[in-house]
Amino acid sequence: MNYRNGRDVLPPSLLKELQKYIEGELIYIPKKSNERVGWGVNSGTRQMIERRNEEIYNLHCSGHSVEHLMKTYHLSVDSIRKVILKKRSEHEAEALNQKAAAQR
Repeated sequence: MNYRNGRDVLPPSLLKELQKYIEGELIYIPKKSNERVGWGVNSGTRQMIERRNEEIYNLHCSGHSVEHLMKTYHLSVDSIRKVILKKRSEHEAEALNQKAAAQR
């Protein structure tokens, strides 16, 4: 988040009005709700976790144990299992969608 001086960005009349309520303090002005991005989108964290989870699922499918994945990715057994279950259901849904599209 960038700090901006109100004198540089606000019309003088609005600045004077704001000073009636808050003066010399920082204030956060949120974005319009329809302009907000999801968690991790701007930083790339969401994509990184998605790639990691896909790797975990693929390694599990190729025979790696949950314990091995747990040690490799420094995650709990429960976290590894959640990733596998979620990815499995995503892959199954994708396969069903492709099958349905092929039948049309």
